[in-house]
Amino acid sequence: MTAVYIISAPSGSGKSTLVDKVRELVPDLDFSISYTTRAPRGDEQNGREYFFVSRDEFREMIRRDDFLEYAEVFGNYYGTAKSVLRQAEKRGKDLLLDIDVQGAEQIKGKLPEAVSIFIMPPDRKILEARLRKRSLDAEGVIQRRLVTASREIENYEKYDYILVNDRLDESIGALMAILLAERLKCSGVKGSAEDAETLAKAESCRLNNIRERLQPIIASFTAAAISGRR
Repeated sequence: MTAVYIISAPSGSGKSTLVDKVRELVPDLDFSISYTTRAPRGDEQNGREYFFVSRDEFREMIRRDDFLEYAEVFGNYYGTAKSVLRQAEKRGKDLLLDIDVQGAEQIKGKLPEAVSIFIMPPDRKILEARLRKRSLDAEGVIQRRLVTASREIENYEKYDYILVNDRLDESIGALMAILLAERLKCSGVKGSAEDAETLAKAESCRLNNIRERLQPIIASFTAAAISGRR
């Protein structure tokens, strides 16, 4: 049976880097390439980062009920085609979905067994610094992304696992552990000592086991929001 993993994160949290690394290291894992109506950025290529389509094409796909999920973000549509899940099932692979909070909620509604993972930045200041370091966006866009990040983070309790991305190597290891631990659970096979270590590492990222660590992170976004309203 194909396992579906949902990964969400605010823009600038390092999600794409984590996903790229894990795709190299975890076997039998398909990655869903989303459809979008936004224009390519930098050296992005159609069919690699996204499938770039017109708004009319996207709306026609909505009309045909081609999407597992879709949403409008910053004035552009993004969506995951149902065909990617069918292809993963045919290939006997698990499926990794890199989607936003809106899309994650839609997927969980249709596939309740899907495993959801939220990538959390260490705090708001670090997230802002990462956004500025990318040098991709104007100041107004950066501020809008920070506001959106605050709203997305409010949804963290809807996710099965929370991964705080403060040290890249540790975060890669934790994300791998989550994916492999879920496979172990599905297999029903009694594991080795190494498997037990993987399960323990994954369990440490469970929502109920990481709540205390999350409180100062949540507070950094809340404090900024309150300050901005004054």
